[in-house]
Amino acid sequence: MSPHLACDIEALADDAWLLRFGDRIDPELNAAVHAMAARLRALDPPWLRDVVPAFASLGVFFNAAVDPAFVHAELIALMDDSTALAALAADPSRANGRQVEIPVLYGGDHGQDLASSATELGLTPDELIERHTAGDYTVAMIGFAPGFPYLSGLDPALALPRLATPRARVAAGSVAIGGAQTGIYPRESPGGWRLLGRTPWVLFDPRRKPPARLQPGDRVRFRAIDAGEFARIAAQADAHL
Repeated sequence: MSPHLACDIEALADDAWLLRFGDRIDPELNAAVHAMAARLRALDPPWLRDVVPAFASLGVFFNAAVDPAFVHAELIALMDDSTALAALAADPSRANGRQVEIPVLYGGDHGQDLASSATELGLTPDELIERHTAGDYTVAMIGFAPGFPYLSGLDPALALPRLATPRARVAAGSVAIGGAQTGIYPRESPGGWRLLGRTPWVLFDPRRKPPARLQPGDRVRFRAIDAGEFARIAAQADAHL
C-alpha cells in the first residue's frame, strides 16, 4: 500500500461529502475506503451521522445543521494524517472488521449452477466447492439490495460471467459468483449470478440492529455443510425471528 492515501472530495448531498479514492475495483483502494471509515468511526466527531463504504469511495453524512465547509476542512485534515490511515489500509484486519464463517449447502436445488459452472471452469463440482471455501473474502461494500455483501478476494480462476438471462427468482441466502466477485442474496429477488449453494443464515432482518448481518470490512470464509446441518441452522434461525 502506498504510504500516502489521496482522494478527491466532492459534494454528494447538502449533508454529505463523497470521498473518492479511485474509479476501479481494486483491493488497495477498498482497503483505503475501510481505513478511512474505521478512522472516522473511532474519532466519532459530533457532526458525523454515518459513513457508507463503496468499492472505491466513501459517503460521509453529517448533521445538516453543521457548515459543510467545516466538515470539508475536517476531512482534508484527516486525509493529511496519512500515516495512520496507511497503516490501517495496509492491514485491513485492524479496521474493526470481524471474522465471520458462513455455512453453505452447495449444489442440488440450492446451487443450480454448481455443476455447469464447474464444467465451464474445467473443474469437478467438489473441486469448485473446495476452492470457493478456501478463499479469504472481504465485504467490500453492501449494495444492490439491503444487506447484499459484495465480497472481494475471489480466486481469479473462479471468475464466471453472469447468466445471459437473469432468473426471476433467486432464493434468500443463495451464494453466487458474478464476474470476479462472490456474494450472497439476502432475500428473495431476481438475479443473474451463478448459484453455487445457499446459507441457512438470515442475512437481513429490519428488526435486528444492525439489520444487515454482514458489514463492510468484515472478513468472510465459507464452510460447506450437509442437508442435516442446513435444516438445524435454519430451524434455529426461524426460532429467533
